This record gives sequence, structure tokens and C-alpha cells, in this order.
Amino acid sequence: MSDTTSAVHFVAHFTVNDAGVYREYEKGFFPVLKPYNARFVTFDDNVTVLEGARAEGRTVVIEFPSEDVLLQWWNSPEYVELAKLRHASVTTHSVTMIHAMPAR
Repeated sequence: MSDTTSAVHFVAHFTVNDAGVYREYEKGFFPVLKPYNARFVTFDDNVTVLEGARAEGRTVVIEFPSEDVLLQWWNSPEYVELAKLRHASVTTHSVTMIHAMPAR
């Protein structure tokens, strides 16, 4: 069972197909993210793959205070509406929630 109160990382990997629509998504993204006290860690359009295969595109990492907060943001009416622009402009390869290490 995961701890829903520890920090989690949101990792998304996608390929932008329509830069104009994606720019509209980017403009709205940070205002929708800000109320959730998340920290945009990084993004990379050209990662170095050390092993395995990877589709071209952008990888984004965001830290949220908890799984509960991440899911509140993901399911918020504001993000659900904004995500329509993402769906229209990118091919999503993966969206992952990575939990903190379990207590030892």
C-alpha cells in the first residue's frame, strides 16, 4: 500500500504534434498548477538514453506534496479542461506517478 501523504513525482513523456495548440496548453499550465504547491522540476526535449528505446519528444518531471494533491490537480475541472489542448496537440507515450521510497 502506498503512502498518499509523501511527496510524489509526476513524469510525462510525449511528442508534440501541433506546436501552436501545445503553446496554448503551456500558457495555461502554470496558473493551473500553482494552487497545488507543486514544483516543476525539469523538462528535456533531448534526453540521453543509456539503455533501451524511447520515442522522440519531451519528458517533464513535477514534484507534488502528496499523491492526494497530484490526483486533486489531475482531476480538477481546470486541468481537465486544459488537458483537452494537450490531447489535441501531443501523442502521450506515458504519464507516471512515482512514489517516495518506503520507510525502512
